[in-house]
Amino acid sequence: MHLPAPRGPLSAHLVDVLAGEVVLDATSVAAARAAAGTSAPLTDDDLHLSLWMLYELHYRGFDGVDDGWEWEPQLLAVRRELETVYERALRTACRKAVDAGVAAAGPDADLPEQLFGLVSSFDGPSLAKHLHREATAEQFKEVLVHRSIYQLKEADPHTWTIPRLPDGPKVALVELQYDEYGAGRAHRQHAHLFAEGMATCGLDRTYGAYVDAVPGLTLALSNAMSLFGLHRRLRGASVGHLAALEATSSLPCKKYVGGIRRLDLPEEIAEYFDEHVEADAVHEQVAVRDICGALVEQQPELRTEVLFGAAACLLTDSLLAEHVLTSWQLGLGSLRQPQQTEAVA
Repeated sequence: MHLPAPRGPLSAHLVDVLAGEVVLDATSVAAARAAAGTSAPLTDDDLHLSLWMLYELHYRGFDGVDDGWEWEPQLLAVRRELETVYERALRTACRKAVDAGVAAAGPDADLPEQLFGLVSSFDGPSLAKHLHREATAEQFKEVLVHRSIYQLKEADPHTWTIPRLPDGPKVALVELQYDEYGAGRAHRQHAHLFAEGMATCGLDRTYGAYVDAVPGLTLALSNAMSLFGLHRRLRGASVGHLAALEATSSLPCKKYVGGIRRLDLPEEIAEYFDEHVEADAVHEQVAVRDICGALVEQQPELRTEVLFGAAACLLTDSLLAEHVLTSWQLGLGSLRQPQQTEAVA
């Protein structure tokens, strides 16, 4: 994967550092502190592209960039500055949703019921409904481009959490992730199915191909998962995020399939979402009860963290849906580079 095009002073500096064009020094941390002072930490382009690049050093890296940068102390210091402001903004924005979810289930309810209460009480726009009934084929492809930032590494951010859990929740998470990774069949990995679907829709299936095309809030959605997965102290938030992701997947995916068939898009992309209609109905129960519920039974101090992670999942997804739908209502594309949805040779 190539280094992305910068979107501001910090991402420009980091691209130059990783490309070996400038020396990493204390000015990098100063630049990060300046970027972290943005008034829009949930969506800012420069902040989230910078954070996304730093996280990608832990995934597949970049062409021509030394793998040794992954644990470079000064880059980690830069990442910490960005993570601090992003996490603080997420916690502030999620507080009301967590309180509403607890109130919906009742303060004395067990953790699974509070999670379900949080999901059911969250009020956000329905992108799936629009894709089912009204979206054009090009709009549907735009959504695939947005989703590719996470879906092409689907399950990986939550896998970081496995060694951080006690035995019961750990085994349940391994069971769930085994399905995500194709149950022993590489060609059935969910990330592979999504890539196949993209290709048949005339889109570039290459990992990271559309980073330059998506706005900061799309990167922010992926960054939240990496933030939670890469910190042991946020293990509760990571599994809470996973629970909300699974609990809000099955029915929307059914609507996606309806939209795909209405638009006569390739069957391969319908297969990807079809896979999630049944699988995620099961995964929802595993994630909510066997992972989150069991974890909080053993480590009750993580209850609030689990609910926070779930709210963060719902919030970041809602912000993206709102951006996409608002753009379409205004007659605009939701991508920074709409031409990148054109067919790939």
